[in-house]
Amino acid sequence: MKKKAILYLNQFFGQIGGEELADHAPEIREGLVGPAMELNKQLGDIAEVTHTIICGDNFMGSRQEEAVETILGFLADKEFDIFFAGPAFRAGRYGSACGHIGKAVKEKFGVQVISSMNDENPGVEMFKKEIYIFKGGASAAAMRKDVKAMADFGKKILTGEELLSAEKEGYYGGGRRHQVWLESEVPATERVVDMLLKKIHGEAFQTELPIPPSDLVPIAPAIKDLSKVKVALATTGGIVPVENPDRIQSASATRWGKYDMTGMDRLEAGAFKTIHAGFDPAAADADPNVIVPLDALRAYEKEGRIGSIHNYFYTTVGTGTTQGEAARMAREIVEDLKAAGVDVVIMTST
Repeated sequence: MKKKAILYLNQFFGQIGGEELADHAPEIREGLVGPAMELNKQLGDIAEVTHTIICGDNFMGSRQEEAVETILGFLADKEFDIFFAGPAFRAGRYGSACGHIGKAVKEKFGVQVISSMNDENPGVEMFKKEIYIFKGGASAAAMRKDVKAMADFGKKILTGEELLSAEKEGYYGGGRRHQVWLESEVPATERVVDMLLKKIHGEAFQTELPIPPSDLVPIAPAIKDLSKVKVALATTGGIVPVENPDRIQSASATRWGKYDMTGMDRLEAGAFKTIHAGFDPAAADADPNVIVPLDALRAYEKEGRIGSIHNYFYTTVGTGTTQGEAARMAREIVEDLKAAGVDVVIMTST
């Protein structure tokens, strides 16, 4: 008898609509929707996808507790042996949503949860310790490959097949360590001496106890007196002058901009807009200050709560932007901020 699986999708892959329907409330459908058809095919004789859950990315992001509670309610009377979410590729909100619902389902129902995300998706770092997340492609062009990887591993779990290491299976390591018996008959003493000799001679070797690198940023010291500091505004929300003079990309950005707001009490609609492709631009276009809060900061300046506001704000787009490009742009912006004598940066997103 086939095992039963359920798949979680966002509004786009659930064939509801695009960004304009990102606030779509959670729903559950019996049967196959979108990628569920490929997943069902790849599961073959082992399992079948019985239901598809769909939820808008904005709904999950802004009303997470309600969304999770609703979906867990959908599942309360359903029989299922495994839960899938995504693939989410590089879509940060989608990856986060897959992680949040996956973690909740695993904790509530005790089933394994499998997802797939690109290594640039922030959902990986957030949830790789909670659920299985496979190393996925950057876009939907990798859909079949990513779904197959999820399904193949799901079948191993459902049939009780031996699960290999994260590296061999293809998912991100969650930092969990287990003792395993190696197939090698070479004693540990000989293996460690062999590694030591290779290290001494500058030869390549593979440790049996890999330690994941840590990319930690030291916490800045607290500012004791805000009334004497110079504050700058920066955003990944894509606010630019309407002509977008630096041609900042609406997604997967490699450029940033620096724009003068000297003498302005607020950013005016019609003069500024957002070019961000990851959210509905209507509110930001009507009032750019909801993304770059110059109006609120000016009020603090007039009240003497902050010393002064830097004459320029800094902007780029976060959606789809790789960690490498984001780090490079940040370094460039920081150098400019230092040269301008800025003490504090308020970083806003969407």
